[in-house]
Amino acid sequence: MENIPYLGQKLARWHVGQSTFVAVPERGARLMHWSVALGDGSVRDVIYWPEMDALDDVTKVRGGNPILFPFNGRSFDQGEIHFWRGADGVRRPMPMHGLARQGLFRVAHANERGFTAVFMPGEEARVAYPFDYEFSVTYRFASLGLTCELKLVNLGRVPLPWSAGHHFYFTLPWSAGTTRDNYLIRLPATRRLRQDAAGGLIPGPVLQQEESLANPVLIDTLHTGLRGNETVFGVKGRPGDIVVRHGAEPVPPADATFVTWTLAADSPFYCVEPWMGPPNAAGHKTGLHWIPPGGQESFHVEVAVR
Repeated sequence: MENIPYLGQKLARWHVGQSTFVAVPERGARLMHWSVALGDGSVRDVIYWPEMDALDDVTKVRGGNPILFPFNGRSFDQGEIHFWRGADGVRRPMPMHGLARQGLFRVAHANERGFTAVFMPGEEARVAYPFDYEFSVTYRFASLGLTCELKLVNLGRVPLPWSAGHHFYFTLPWSAGTTRDNYLIRLPATRRLRQDAAGGLIPGPVLQQEESLANPVLIDTLHTGLRGNETVFGVKGRPGDIVVRHGAEPVPPADATFVTWTLAADSPFYCVEPWMGPPNAAGHKTGLHWIPPGGQESFHVEVAVR
């Protein structure tokens, strides 16, 4: 691991085999960029990060892998966005995608293969999620992949609700001479859902197990009822597919979800996002996890290039 200057900030960089990883662990535990050196001497960007003039607000950058905690997506209380209601009946604020991506972390451990960063809740987090807990993010880097563990420890006396996730911005297209139409994605889902304007879950589009990433109905679709933990996408007939594994078990829990999203037809990225459950889990309870006092739970994700 080495420290490098970038736009007045200090970043961390790892060279592991063919891969180079760049992160800013103290600001949202944010993995910013991942590239792979290919056999022909070229470099492929796997995780997208845009060219920038300043790094004043990492939260707003469309790139890297924002960590979504304690809840992913849009939260609602009684149909009103950016709120949630706890088991105690109290309504509290909850920003889009939660609190971690805009929060500060302290580096608890770092070596030549990755890091562990621990969330340091500020005033916003204490108001929105007023529990006694420790939330940590651990990255482990490999030559052609990474694993990330989100770990939540309940240090308090009441059960702790959460439904976290990742927001990977993958560079796409990545092969010269290709467009989004050339890329296929295989999702092992048996149910497709969407979120309605009040935060509820409604039926989503009818899709095949293999779809073109140019299909616009994939955007904002929730893929759940997973028959396996692997989502694979890439150019058909070419090496270099990206594999995203949801959890360590061959079949994830029933409410485990993949989300597919991009901003526009010509965006240089496509997001394939493993979430513990659908958005607004605290509202409709689908995919909501509870950790008892003194307990802990981890959410593992693996990404590989093959």
